[in-house]
Amino acid sequence: MRCEWPEVYAVQHLDEQVRASSRSGGIFTAVSDYILENHGVIYGCILNEEFRAVHVRATDKRERDKMRGSKYIQSRLGDTYQSVKSDLGAQKLVLFSGTSCQIAGLRKYLGKEYNNLFCVDIVCHGVPSPNVWFAYLDWQKKRAGSEIETVDFRNKKDFGWRRHVETVFFKNGKKVNSTVFVMLFCGHAVLRPSCYVCPFKSVMHPGDMTIADYWGIEKAAPEFDDNKGVSLVLINNETGKRLFETVKPRVRWKATKLEDSMQEPLRAPFPEPANRRTFWNDFALKDFSYIAKKYGGEGMVNQIKRNIKKIKRKLLK
Repeated sequence: MRCEWPEVYAVQHLDEQVRASSRSGGIFTAVSDYILENHGVIYGCILNEEFRAVHVRATDKRERDKMRGSKYIQSRLGDTYQSVKSDLGAQKLVLFSGTSCQIAGLRKYLGKEYNNLFCVDIVCHGVPSPNVWFAYLDWQKKRAGSEIETVDFRNKKDFGWRRHVETVFFKNGKKVNSTVFVMLFCGHAVLRPSCYVCPFKSVMHPGDMTIADYWGIEKAAPEFDDNKGVSLVLINNETGKRLFETVKPRVRWKATKLEDSMQEPLRAPFPEPANRRTFWNDFALKDFSYIAKKYGGEGMVNQIKRNIKKIKRKLLK
């Protein structure tokens, strides 16, 4: 039974190491730990060795931990839905996490309700093209003269929870902190066309529980605002309530007001930007360095760095 309006909570994991390793407040770890401890199965998105976002099946914490963190690209589902159905038929507890459209697709595929299935969707900004992501990675590899070791889409350890800085670690020991990809992401021209008319850009979601970064926490629950991460949790139905009750001992939580928690993706889809056609024409014809400067703020960043150096030289004189 769905709630008329979701219940809203601010959540932080009680284990500070878990929260530090999570993108927001650690609610996904709390929920998935409960499932694993009851011999269940987790389905979620990881970044594989080829830096593709893919959905995988996990039965232990080591594999589950790879699902932590943001992946600002579309994930490949492969045969995930078929595998979920098989696990459900075997009476295993199953937690499926993904975007709202992926969960809606899973429910449609299954065709009926299962009392051993828990669905957690994310408040989704929109899904960028993988082609842009791989062009970005190739550009970074050429600049560093090295293959990539790992990527952190949002480096919370060095820059705090509020800032969006992607860090690319290279096999030659170099690392680059950049905002180019997040600038492209937030410019919206790289999103899939369906994202501009997404029916799930509202407070109502197909997941039993919906999770996100709690932007606006300074108003909703200022005592949680420590720049180390807070999860926004929306409880959408009785199954979500049941799941949340099981994890309350693992987290610090507070009921908050929906009106103090409204992010743009909870209101409406982001409109298609006027420059989308121009962006894709440029992407098809220009080098990525041009894209980075024109749309990713790279030119502006370099100018700021040059200005800072000039100021430092003047001060030294």
